Amino acid sequence: MDLIDALSDLCKDITQPIIAIDGPAGAGKTTLAHDIKLALAQRYSITEIHMDDLYDGWDNALTSQLSDVLVNLVSAHKNSQPISISTYNWHEAAFNPATELEKSELLILEGVGSGQMAIRDSLAALIWIDIEDSQGMARVIERDGNEIENQMRKWLSTQEQHFRDEGTQNAADFVLTT
Repeated sequence: MDLIDALSDLCKDITQPIIAIDGPAGAGKTTLAHDIKLALAQRYSITEIHMDDLYDGWDNALTSQLSDVLVNLVSAHKNSQPISISTYNWHEAAFNPATELEKSELLILEGVGSGQMAIRDSLAALIWIDIEDSQGMARVIERDGNEIENQMRKWLSTQEQHFRDEGTQNAADFVLTT
């Protein structure tokens, strides 16, 4: 059984299923989320939310604030309500005014912190994508530019501590390696 078939099977009997794709920076989470969305779009209306849009900058990204936001998003989705979301503007270093996303049947959460304990019981599936730190760092720098290299070095430590505290990889339903 391939991943898409397995996800379809896990989601078929769940009202308002949620799939989270977590793992280190540069592992390919965004690409996988997009591929899953395309593959399941015939069966579900889908909302895809990226953790990069929810972080409060580099230094306050993986805090209880993110957990609270995720709990609210998941609650709205599970109750078939529109999701109110305020996305972070990285250039302005501030959150944009809240907007409302239309309700959908399937929610895909993607990014570091998307599979945390605060919402784990609400997930139909948690996917972990693993990558060697140096390879993930190289991918991120290639994608986003050399100007974030210092922040990324700090981020590697931040995400490592987060994953250790949360036990994310061990809680995953699927573990993929890049």
